[in-house]
Amino acid sequence: MSTLDEVKPPLPEQQQEVPGVTGAMDPRPDHGEESYRGSGRLENKKAIITGGDSGIGRAVAIAFAREGADVLISYLDEDEDARDTANWVEKAGRKAVLMPGDIGSAEHCRAIIDKAVEAFGRIDILVNNAAHQMTYTELTEIPDEEWDLTFRTNIHSMFYLSKAAVPHMGDKGAIINTTSVNADTPKKTLLPYATTKGAIQNFTGGLAQLLASRGIRVNCVAPGPVWTPLIPSTMPPEQVKEFGKSYPMERPAQPKELAPVYVMLATDEASYVSGATVAVTGGKPFI
Repeated sequence: MSTLDEVKPPLPEQQQEVPGVTGAMDPRPDHGEESYRGSGRLENKKAIITGGDSGIGRAVAIAFAREGADVLISYLDEDEDARDTANWVEKAGRKAVLMPGDIGSAEHCRAIIDKAVEAFGRIDILVNNAAHQMTYTELTEIPDEEWDLTFRTNIHSMFYLSKAAVPHMGDKGAIINTTSVNADTPKKTLLPYATTKGAIQNFTGGLAQLLASRGIRVNCVAPGPVWTPLIPSTMPPEQVKEFGKSYPMERPAQPKELAPVYVMLATDEASYVSGATVAVTGGKPFI
């Protein structure tokens, strides 16, 4: 059975504490550890990936490394997952730098950029991927602090990181932001998260125009359901069990199925692709 077949609902019952860890997931997510084959498309590039410890971020880190890039892995506090990702980067013969901390802090975002410049000398690719979400069934259930946390993590950080990174990027730089299908069709139980994902898409379009004269491209990826630790740690058991079933392919994506899109957007070959949203939705139209 392939790993794609393994994530077809119904999925085993499971719950985790936020933010979740990879090792406790059943089935275990596939980040392309055994399948991704690079071809030098990002040779000697220097990349930062937020949320690089697990899920989409880990899959992108593995793919970038196998394409020839050194990677700084930004993450909150999931040290074991982050070390695993770093090991895969190093097995590909590339440099891995770990940077734990809260990207909701502007000061920490600037520290991430400083550490990358110190380690690599420059920044070629910034992947703004980290996200926070929680499920709520009523508007009155959403604490003010939760709304603030979601915005600080999901969208404020993109502004802080991009602003700090741009002075260290050349005229072939690439910024790639992770939005969501929720930017187009918001899920009512993910109101804070979905709202930030709409903001990310708008931020991407505006920033692409602002940075075009500098030769820096800005795009975003809009995933549908993806099997990551965020799911069993932020959704109720009945939603986890049927996660992805309502999509045309009747399953969530494995993280490895997202990585090739990030690679494409990071390459110099995508030199005229900027301001775009690339949907990866298993057949669901994204308008």
